[in-house]
Amino acid sequence: MPVTRALFEDRVDAGRLLAERLGHLKSESPIVLALPRGGVVVGAEVADALEAPLDILAVRKIGAPHYPELGVGAMVDGDNPEILIDEEAVRATGTSRDALLRQIHQELHEIHRREQLYRGDRKRMPVRNKTVIVVDDGIATGSTIRVALQALRRAGTRRLILAVPVAPPRAIESLRTECDEIVCLSSPPWFRTVGELYEDFSQTTDEEVIGLLNKHQSPFLTSLS
Repeated sequence: MPVTRALFEDRVDAGRLLAERLGHLKSESPIVLALPRGGVVVGAEVADALEAPLDILAVRKIGAPHYPELGVGAMVDGDNPEILIDEEAVRATGTSRDALLRQIHQELHEIHRREQLYRGDRKRMPVRNKTVIVVDDGIATGSTIRVALQALRRAGTRRLILAVPVAPPRAIESLRTECDEIVCLSSPPWFRTVGELYEDFSQTTDEEVIGLLNKHQSPFLTSLS
């Protein structure tokens, strides 16, 4: 059945509703890592409710050289960047290895640029032996979230939770083995796009992200590892 009305007023509303479902984690003193830009607005509401620190998790889709809207992989930065390549998509788009490497370097450069812009001189939040909640404003296919969860698992998190307002059922099922718990407010079988479940899904600005991170900065930020 197609959607007839939005489920969330905006990202703030979605974040508050999501936070209500995550209250059981407050006693674990979790860390909230949000995907910029829109995920940071949702993550800030979760961080407020759980009295938790907030940081970004810089993840980028790797687009095919001549079809940038079509992802052939994803990557997340860290001391050792994590890269996930969809070999089937690489073959289907005719992407050469040299072209793929160029795309990877471009996206890594963009990740570094965004981290410097958003975080400034603050270092990444430590996640080893911590309960970590990964937040975004929604999931379309799950490829970028997957690489983020894999990187965090390798970084030694104690518990890893994925929390999103909306995602397609197939993506949710495919991600269950990548984390310890998934909290998703809506996973409709007729899912088409994330934005159609929001009344206001306007673009989040860099200034908004920087402001939210400054508000929630922690004195304990150190290396990801």
